[in-house]
Amino acid sequence: MGRGDKKTKRGKIAIGTYGRLRPKRKKFKVKPTTLAEENKKELE
Repeated sequence: MGRGDKKTKRGKIAIGTYGRLRPKRKKFKVKPTTLAEENKKELE
């Protein structure tokens, strides 16, 4: 167990892979709104 182990977080970092233990970071957390949705909000 450790650096060379493919199933541990430390091993994933050493190898440079991703998986269940080390998921990739999401770029955007907030869903972008469309122009139609923005116009609808302005009218209310």
